[in-house]
Amino acid sequence: MKIEEIIDKVNEILVEEFEVDAEVIEADKNLKQTLDLDSLDYVDLVVIIESNFGVKLVEADFVGMITFQDFYNIINNKIAAKNA
Repeated sequence: MKIEEIIDKVNEILVEEFEVDAEVIEADKNLKQTLDLDSLDYVDLVVIIESNFGVKLVEADFVGMITFQDFYNIINNKIAAKNA
């Protein structure tokens, strides 16, 4: 799966499942501030990402994550490691 496909799918999930305005999703924006999700929403996001991409996200994955691009990269790296 290419990074562009990951970005499109993640953005689609955010718009459909979390009612995020597609126009506010930009790669260099702060994910947490932009989404304004509570802790339960983040759990839902993790579950949805895991089921859509077949990868397991753990708390350590989120430590250095700041931007949307960081989030896309984490998913991309998990997929690449799974397929290696």
